[in-house]
Amino acid sequence: MAESKLRPTELRVSKDRKTLTVAFGEDEVFSLPAEALRVLSPSAEVQGHSPEQRVTVPGKRNVQISGAEPVGNYAVRLIFDDGHGTGLFTWVYLHDLGANFNSHWSGYLKELDEKGMDRDRADMPR
Repeated sequence: MAESKLRPTELRVSKDRKTLTVAFGEDEVFSLPAEALRVLSPSAEVQGHSPEQRVTVPGKRNVQISGAEPVGNYAVRLIFDDGHGTGLFTWVYLHDLGANFNSHWSGYLKELDEKGMDRDRADMPR
């Protein structure tokens, strides 16, 4: 599917607020954990303004999605119960997260390990 035509046919936050289901037609349905969406947020706060500024966010295992607001015809703004809500998740980015989830997630877990951080503690190592 061409990126310019990429648009979800379904976008749903689970009742427990821990999963975002995004479907691109019947063949591509992704269940994305709130934790992954939070720590891989496309916001400048997480991604920085260059690869060197990217921040590894620890301690978000239990984060929940508290809201989702459409942004034009190209994205959704997710708001998390920890107060984070500045990332605009474009349809292209959500599709990439779903289609390549294992790669994104294993990269994040590797970063945590390399930096002495974990999914349960938000404090930074000393």
